[in-house]
Amino acid sequence: MLKFLVVLLILSGSVQAGQLTVAAASDLKFALSEIQQQFVQSHPQEQVRIVYGSSGKFAQQIEQGAPFDLYFSASIEYPERLAKQGLTATQPQLYAKGKIVLWSARVDARQLRLVDLAQPRFRRIAIANPRHAPYGLRAKQALQSAGVWTVVKPKLVLGENIAQTAQMVEMGGANVGVIALSLALSPRLRAKGHFRQIPQSRYEPLLQAFVVTQHGEKNPLAYQFAEYIQTPKAQSILKKYGFDVH
Repeated sequence: MLKFLVVLLILSGSVQAGQLTVAAASDLKFALSEIQQQFVQSHPQEQVRIVYGSSGKFAQQIEQGAPFDLYFSASIEYPERLAKQGLTATQPQLYAKGKIVLWSARVDARQLRLVDLAQPRFRRIAIANPRHAPYGLRAKQALQSAGVWTVVKPKLVLGENIAQTAQMVEMGGANVGVIALSLALSPRLRAKGHFRQIPQSRYEPLLQAFVVTQHGEKNPLAYQFAEYIQTPKAQSILKKYGFDVH
């Protein structure tokens, strides 16, 4: 279906090809940047701009008319909400399943369990804001499942998105954080700390999805980039950063 739309829109000539603005969940910061580089190598005339941030905040911005052509969310919930409002040109499509980990640059997180976060030595614990960041919500669920949410809550420091959360731990703003596996596997964080994966049974699945927005409906490049995400080359990059791909 996407291929048909791409051909149809190119033939129509209704949009100047080559300019694309993407809103993407910040857990994709490293993986999608690599995918973007590969895509541009094979499409040298194209301009692909990616803005990273909170999935929930981006959904709000799109509802308010923000000019994003393509939206990659860390939770399928937000693209589904936009689709129900008629603000998308395609139906939400899964592209990956995310995972959360304990990560620290100051203690060996490989030895940590969620229950350990209740210990007094952990005075500041970083998670993304559960109100609009899917990874933050999953962190809250995991802490609740482990029975330490009430004890840990007063010690929490909240990032606006999961990349900011990781940065807070990296820079010393927190002793430990619950972050995306995809960020923990990035070269920078791997060099600075260690992580331990949190059992997926402790939180709802992080089913990540994308949509072409209503704004990007007549932009052929939006469909081309969406198709590229599903190619073996792009999927291998997602796998490298710990995503389960569909």
